[in-house]
Amino acid sequence: TLAVTQFFSGKKEVLEMAKREKKKAYFETFETLTSEFSKIFIVNCDHVGSNQLQQTRIALRGKAVVLMGKNTMVRRAIRDMLVKNPEHKLAALLPHIKQNVGFVFCKGELAEVKKVLLANKVAAVARQGAISPVTVVVPAGNTGMEPTKTSFFQALNITTKITKGTVEIISDVTLLKEGDKVGNSEAALLQMLGIKPFSYGLAINVVYDDGEIFEPSVLEISDEVLAAKFATGVAEAAALSLGANQLNDLSMPHLMADAYKNMLAIAMETAFSWPEADQFKTALANAPAVSAAPVAASAGAAAPAAAAKVEEEEEDEEGGDMGFGLFD
Repeated sequence: TLAVTQFFSGKKEVLEMAKREKKKAYFETFETLTSEFSKIFIVNCDHVGSNQLQQTRIALRGKAVVLMGKNTMVRRAIRDMLVKNPEHKLAALLPHIKQNVGFVFCKGELAEVKKVLLANKVAAVARQGAISPVTVVVPAGNTGMEPTKTSFFQALNITTKITKGTVEIISDVTLLKEGDKVGNSEAALLQMLGIKPFSYGLAINVVYDDGEIFEPSVLEISDEVLAAKFATGVAEAAALSLGANQLNDLSMPHLMADAYKNMLAIAMETAFSWPEADQFKTALANAPAVSAAPVAASAGAAAPAAAAKVEEEEEDEEGGDMGFGLFD
């Protein structure tokens, strides 16, 4: 008995030691990744299987690193880092480490990594008790089911008819709305129809970027949108500066342009000039001749047309009926 007790006691110590070594290795890995990467996705891992997670890791090679772990271990790793450096930026992550989450340490552009995560979603059946992440619509058409199943559709208020010995749904039916809880009848119907309405993958909860936390919707803003917004802001600031007679970097170009226009106007009416103004004067002096040329050309083209019209009228007068009717 003593030997058996010592055996199990020794085995327990070995397991505890292995567990401690595993935790230590995890903490070291977490600290290494957080020091190497300043951009992190905190992702929700609900309904994501190990095989799908492995495929996602493969797709992200060279762009990002996926790290999973218990929330308690992650919090402890961050707190240990805060002990060493109380001002560490990772403290911003602590409020978001809850439920079933993981970490994606991004090396490349955040938008590119997000595209990879979205591309690695897997279709899944609607299970009873699950919360619908999307609106589920059952399309109209023949279901291929026997007429004995009509009572099942009636229980869900789905209008059907019998066509060639099978049940046919007359019109599209919204079976579930986003946020609805999947019931037993809905789950059974979708399974019988072979519909997998949901798709699951690593869903981004929040984005961490060098101490800043923001929503993933910010990643939808492209460089073109940012440039357009910036240009609009600059234009509004310039208009405000001009209206308030404030001289600054935004209003100066407009004021200089207006001053140059005034100088050109003076040069057009006086002998005062400079090389650039001479170009405008020459163009203005030639403007009547240039504008008259198209007019003359159009007049020349109109003259033959008018002559042709007169000749046509004369021919009509000569070839007419001479004022006599058919029976005169």
